[in-house]
Amino acid sequence: MRNHSSKLTGRIIAVLFIVTTIIFTCTACFGGDTEKTKEITGEQDLKGAKIGVQLGTVGDTYVSDYKKDGATVVQYNKGADAVQALKKGKVDCVVIDQQPAKAFVEENQDLKILEEPLTTEEYAICIAKGKEDFLNKVNSALEKLDKNGTLKKIEGNYIGDNKGSYQYKSPENVNRSNGKLVVATNAAFEPYEYVEGGKFVGVDMDISQAIADELGMELKIEDMEFDSIVTAVSSGKADMGIAGMTVTEDRLKNINFTEPYTTSYQVIIVPNGKSDTTALISGEKFINDFIVDSRWQYIVQGLLTTLEITVLAALMGLVLGFLIAIGRVTCDNTGKCKILNWLLKAYLTVIRGTPTMIQLLIIYYIIFASSDIDKVIVAVIAFGLNSSAYIAEIVRSGINSIDVGQFEAARSLGFSYSQTMWNFIIPQAIRNVLPALGNELIVLLKETSISGYIGIMDLTRGGDYIRSRTYDAFLPLILVALVYLVIVVILTALLGKLEKRLKNDGR
Repeated sequence: MRNHSSKLTGRIIAVLFIVTTIIFTCTACFGGDTEKTKEITGEQDLKGAKIGVQLGTVGDTYVSDYKKDGATVVQYNKGADAVQALKKGKVDCVVIDQQPAKAFVEENQDLKILEEPLTTEEYAICIAKGKEDFLNKVNSALEKLDKNGTLKKIEGNYIGDNKGSYQYKSPENVNRSNGKLVVATNAAFEPYEYVEGGKFVGVDMDISQAIADELGMELKIEDMEFDSIVTAVSSGKADMGIAGMTVTEDRLKNINFTEPYTTSYQVIIVPNGKSDTTALISGEKFINDFIVDSRWQYIVQGLLTTLEITVLAALMGLVLGFLIAIGRVTCDNTGKCKILNWLLKAYLTVIRGTPTMIQLLIIYYIIFASSDIDKVIVAVIAFGLNSSAYIAEIVRSGINSIDVGQFEAARSLGFSYSQTMWNFIIPQAIRNVLPALGNELIVLLKETSISGYIGIMDLTRGGDYIRSRTYDAFLPLILVALVYLVIVVILTALLGKLEKRLKNDGR
């Protein structure tokens, strides 16, 4: 046992050493290289430029008009990703909201904001159509908070020269008998919504709490991708969405908005001509990324969630996959249950023919639209169903690989069909398909990285939280990749041992 453990540890150390060497080599050779970009001095230069934007934002909508003038609009899920692309010369500029832009520039000495803003915008809260009564209540709460100065104080606590001068606190003995207020947001938009000390904070988060207090409700924050917020509110998964959202004609077709609660601007971020002398890897960056505010906890929490989803989905996929495989083989061999066989084939075609992420979104936003089911359970169901289709075909191919003579010999000895399958055929099939099943488990582990689209804090999203606060993409992404790599190495080693044991038992 000790020898096996030593070998496994040695493999992990060897892999980490090789990967680290490659990273340092690439950093030394290519770290300072950036692509040549077009100089942007104002809005007039956006024609023919490569413009980075955050997907689904007003900046995304606004600059789309420049496409007819030869501009290329590159959409990113997060503003931080667009800024990193700008630093590497992948885009000529980034169009984004003013306050997040200031935060990006403060952390990146090689960037600046052009003085002239592109456009003025007003932020409002989105609420599903058909909920006019709730819309009126939220508007009334906002009006009251505006008149008594609470909105101004909350904004001043995060924006301007008096940062930290006021922290909103719920009044004592608030009656929260009116249920739960579920708020959808994208916690990567400082200073409006972000994660600090494991809590959702920012202008919008404090406003949401103040509204919940006025309505006598308990606040629940659901963090998700920005372009999923309107969908979450429209489908009833959230009561309202608040994430620096601007009222647009396209959005009004699908969602209602409250009265505006603050004003902002769309600005242009460009390189300032200075070189970024900050090293990709340094002790200071490591401390800032993972030690400050105990940000390493996001990685640990995300890892535990990822493992939970993977294990439960794998168990579900194995059970369903084996049942489907046996059902299909039985139908093919006996020529009976043609309708069942057709249904099983249809299931496999649909599941294997559609992307996992689409299946996840359909299950969450459509099938469980009106249910308050735990999102981890939704992910387990989605990944379990997806995995079952592939496991079913793997197992079916393993069963069909067994010589038909063995089946006939067992039946001639008086064993029933089910006894033959369970005692002779399936054990051999499992031994044959074990490598393929192990590979499916590894694929399943990595597929769970899309769980963040429904607001689950998995390993990948844990890294996203760190990136959204530190504006450093390199170390968080590398650490997340290394964690996945270590898990895969461990799984591969364990599957290898199991495969050897099965071969020895077969002798």
